[in-house]
Amino acid sequence: MPRILLVEDNPESREGLTRRLERRGYEVVLACDGRQGVEMAQSASPDLILMDINLPELDGWEVTRLIRSVDQTRGIPIIALTAHALTTDRQKTLDVGCNDYHAKPVELPRLLNQIEALLRRTDSAGPTPS
Repeated sequence: MPRILLVEDNPESREGLTRRLERRGYEVVLACDGRQGVEMAQSASPDLILMDINLPELDGWEVTRLIRSVDQTRGIPIIALTAHALTTDRQKTLDVGCNDYHAKPVELPRLLNQIEALLRRTDSAGPTPS
C-alpha cells in the first residue's frame, strides 16, 4: 500500500482528502505545518508527498527545497496543492522541485491520475541510489 505524506494546515481539507485517499487504498500520514512536513518526509518514508503551499512555519516552497536538499528524501515525488492558479505559480512550484502541480479545490480523479503517474514513474526508475 503506497504511503502518502499530506502536508496541509487546514483541518477540513486534511481530513477530507485523507478519507478520500484512504478509501482508494493509500496509507496517509499527516503533517500540519512546514516544519513537521520536513520531519515527516524523513521519518515516515513516504512514497509521495502532497504539499500545500500556504503553510505556517515554513511555506511549501521552502519545505520542498529542504526535502530536495537531503539525500534521503531527494527522490520522493511531490505534488504541490495550492489555491495559487497562475502560470507563474505553477512554474515556481516546478522550479523549487515539485514534480507536479494541482490547483485547489482538489479534483480527486485528476489528482489520483497524477499520483498514480508519479508512483509508476518512481517504480519504473527502481531503487534510488544511496
